[in-house]
Amino acid sequence: MRKKEKKLNLKRRNFLASTASIAGLAATASVVPISISNANHTEGKKGLPNFISWKDRDALIVHSDKGIETHRSAIGESLITPNRNVYIRNNMPTMTDAQIGDRNNWKVSIEGVKNPKTFTLAQLKKLGHTTIATILQCSGNGRGFFEHKVRGSQWETGAAACVFWTGVPMKAVVDACGGINASSVYMTSAGVDHKPTGLDPKKAMVERSVPKLAFKDAMLAWEMNGVPLPNAHGGPLRMVTPGYFGINNVKHLGKVAFTEKESSVKYMKKSYRISPIGKKGSQYPSCWQMPVKSWITRPTDETGTVRAGKVQIVGVAMGGTRKVRSVKVSVDGGKSWKRAKFIGPDLGKFAWRQFVYEANLKSGTYNIASLASNGSKKQPELRMENRRGYAHNGWKDHSVNITVV
Repeated sequence: MRKKEKKLNLKRRNFLASTASIAGLAATASVVPISISNANHTEGKKGLPNFISWKDRDALIVHSDKGIETHRSAIGESLITPNRNVYIRNNMPTMTDAQIGDRNNWKVSIEGVKNPKTFTLAQLKKLGHTTIATILQCSGNGRGFFEHKVRGSQWETGAAACVFWTGVPMKAVVDACGGINASSVYMTSAGVDHKPTGLDPKKAMVERSVPKLAFKDAMLAWEMNGVPLPNAHGGPLRMVTPGYFGINNVKHLGKVAFTEKESSVKYMKKSYRISPIGKKGSQYPSCWQMPVKSWITRPTDETGTVRAGKVQIVGVAMGGTRKVRSVKVSVDGGKSWKRAKFIGPDLGKFAWRQFVYEANLKSGTYNIASLASNGSKKQPELRMENRRGYAHNGWKDHSVNITVV
């Protein structure tokens, strides 16, 4: 596994960001110029690819120009992850301003409904409006802990973020089209970022099918953390499927269809399948719903040594498609557990919760772990071994070692 390039120095609800506390969170999360939403592919800086030169280099670990991770310590200091710290995972090159054109004229077609229609972004904004917080997480987050040789970015915890999205509920779009065809089984979303490449759509199109019921929580988002959706994160329009892995949150959205069968393109039929090591195929489960998960964000090995006495152990926890109910913390490698308390506002079941546990630690070395539960399921101790290192939520690998002096 690659070494990190630089260590830090130190309802689903229709969530309305109208209270002072939530407005403050949104403002904190979007403290980047609004021009980032139209970031062109210009020369990059400090080792970052040119299309995300506006991001905070010190918060990021560059695996490749398509895989850029957030340091543990840069995820959880605020409940919402700032845009400048949000990870990057691209299958296709990010579209440029020239390729996108006038954002208000961006079009998305809706098929598999009673009255198929094509909407511009300007028209979508008149159909409905909502803001929700969800976890955006790559299917391979945690891949770096697997012992077999797994292809792809060696993520540990940083291919995840908690984000405010603003857009139109998918349900409102469906209603405007007269409802879904009764024969439909899946909601299939397709991006258009493959078009500028000229590649075969069967091999390059990012098209993902999820169970039809996902549309009830889904939204078409045009804003991220208070600014127009950056090109690098799928602007001007992105499908958001709360509770589902990031690949299903299709970028540069051009079509949503309610279909009887799953998409047959590569990124649905062959990729993102949770298969045994040494095996692959469409018969294995797809990366859909995220499992319950948590990890420590402070202190970590990035923090360096910690002073003896009262130590604040902080982390983030998610319940997947259910609300996270509790988190326990261990300072002895899982031999004993103590209940942590949640801090900050509850932004709904699809957002993560921050937690804190205060431990009185003497000098020595400690292995700190967290274990989350959503009421019906809790984190397992060990990872689920699989070919591509997907859906890792075992608490043991995600634990951290610290030195107290």
